[in-house]
Amino acid sequence: MKRFILPIVFLLNFSCIPALFQRDKDDLKLPEEFLNWESSEKSEKLANQIWKDFFKEQQLIELIDVAIENNQELAILEQEINIANNEVFARQGEYLPKLSLQADGGVEQKERFSTPNANSPTLFVHGGLVMSWEIDIWKKLRNATKSAYLRYLAGIEGKRYVVTNLVAEITDTYFELIALDNQLTLLENYIEVLSKVKDMVVLQREAGRTTSLAVKRFEAEVSKNLARKYDIVQRIAITENRLNFLLGRFPERITRNSEEFLDISLPEIQKSVPIDLLENRPDIKQATLILESRKLDVDVARARFYPSLMIDGNIGYEAFNSKHFKGTPVSLAYGLGGGIIAPLINRKAIEANYATANNLQIQALYNYEVSLLKAFTEVTNQIVKIKNLNQKFEAKTKQVLNLKESVEISNILFKAGRIDYIDVLFTQRDFLEAQIEVYELKYSLLESNVGLYKALGGGWRGQKEPESERKNGNF
Repeated sequence: MKRFILPIVFLLNFSCIPALFQRDKDDLKLPEEFLNWESSEKSEKLANQIWKDFFKEQQLIELIDVAIENNQELAILEQEINIANNEVFARQGEYLPKLSLQADGGVEQKERFSTPNANSPTLFVHGGLVMSWEIDIWKKLRNATKSAYLRYLAGIEGKRYVVTNLVAEITDTYFELIALDNQLTLLENYIEVLSKVKDMVVLQREAGRTTSLAVKRFEAEVSKNLARKYDIVQRIAITENRLNFLLGRFPERITRNSEEFLDISLPEIQKSVPIDLLENRPDIKQATLILESRKLDVDVARARFYPSLMIDGNIGYEAFNSKHFKGTPVSLAYGLGGGIIAPLINRKAIEANYATANNLQIQALYNYEVSLLKAFTEVTNQIVKIKNLNQKFEAKTKQVLNLKESVEISNILFKAGRIDYIDVLFTQRDFLEAQIEVYELKYSLLESNVGLYKALGGGWRGQKEPESERKNGNF
C-alpha cells in the first residue's frame, strides 16, 4: 500500500490545477481585402521599400537621418531593448548547472558530555566545488527564457513602430512648414497688389471718379491681411521649433526649398494595398510577439504546480588539522544527491500567479485584436481620404485658374472704368483664398499619402539598427 502513496499524491497534485478561461487569436477574422482598392504590381515593392526610396526630397531625407541619429525617445527605447536582452541572458542561466567555489574553516567546540574528548576545540578546513542544478523536466525554465526572448524581439518592433511614427511626423511637419511658407508668400504678394490698387483708387478719388469709402475699404483689407501675415509667421516659427524638437536639437532655422511645393509627388500606393501588407506593421508584429510570450508565461506558471527535480553535489578537500592533510584520495570529500519538491498545501500564491499569467495572456490577445482593427481602420480611412482629396484638389486647381483669369479681366475693366472697386476687391480676395486652399489641400494630400505609408508599416526600414548580440531563439 505504501508504494502507491507517492504516485497518488502526485496525481492529486496535477489534477488540482484550476481551469481558466481561454481565447484564440484566430477568433478575429479580417476582411479579405480593403474597400476601394485595386490590385497593382507596386504592392510587392511597397512591402520592403525603405523610406529613402519613398521620399525624394534630399533636404527631407537629411532631416530624417538627423532625427533617427539624435532623437532621445529612440535612445531611451534602445536602452529598454538592451535591458530586455540582459533579461534573456539571465533567464538562460537559470536552467544551466551552477558551479561555485567554496572554502571555509573554523573552530568547533562540542558540548561537554556529548562525545569523548569534547572538551578539546576541533579545527576544521574545507575547500572545493559546489554544484546545484534544477533539471528542467517540465520546460519551465526554457519557456521562461523563450518568453523573455520574445519580449526582447517585441521591444525591437516597438522601436521600429516609433521610428515609423517619427518619420511620418517629421515628413508631415516638413510639408506643413513648406505649405506655410507658400501661404506667407501669397499673402505678401496679395498685400502688395492691394497696395497698388489702393493707390489707383486714391488717384480716382482725387479725380472725382470714386469716394473715400473705396480707399478705406482697401486700407482695411490691407490691415486685415497684415494681421493674417503675422499669424502665419508665428505658425511658421512654432512649426519650425516642433520640427527641431523631433530632430533632437534646440531651435534653429530649417533649410528648405519651398518654391516647388505643388510639384512634390509621392509614389502612388492608394491602388496597391493588399491586406497582407498589414503584417508589415511593427505594432502588429509587437502585439503578436507579446501574445506568444504571454502564452509561454502561462505554461511557466502551470509548471510550478508540478514537482521540481534538484541535483546537488560537491567535491573538495577536508581536514581537521593541516598536519592531518594527506591529499588525494585520503582527504578528498565529495557528495551527490537529488531531491523532488512538489507543492501540496497552501498553493494560493502559485494559483494566483497562474491566474495572473492567464489574465495577461487574454489582455495581450485583446491588444492584438485592437492592433489589427486599428491598422485596418487607418488604412481604409487613408484610402478614402486620398481618393476624395485628389478629386477636390483637381476641382480647386481649376477654380484657381478661372479666378486668375477673372483677376486679369477685373483689372482691365477697372482701369477702363467699366466696374466698381468692390468687384476688384472681391475678385482679388477670392483668388487669394482659392490659392491658399490649394496649398492646404496639397499639404493634406501629401499628409494622407504619408499616413497611408505609415499605416502600412512603412518608414522603419533603412534605419541603422545596432547588431544584436543574440542572433536566434534556440534555447
